[in-house]
Amino acid sequence: MSNAIELKATELNHQGGVFCPSPLAKMETWSTHPKVFLDVGRTGQAKCPYCGTVYKLKDGEHFEGH
Repeated sequence: MSNAIELKATELNHQGGVFCPSPLAKMETWSTHPKVFLDVGRTGQAKCPYCGTVYKLKDGEHFEGH
């Protein structure tokens, strides 16, 4: 699986990340791999080391960390 999931900044958590597996990628947590945190806000994208799914901010989106 090597899909790219485009995200709005508002879809990131307060730390600027997402967890994979994710419902955003149409994955059921029980049928894929261990839950991992991916820091998308820092660089604009992150790749899951287990399934290869790339989570990235949509063009024009920026994460303003707190």
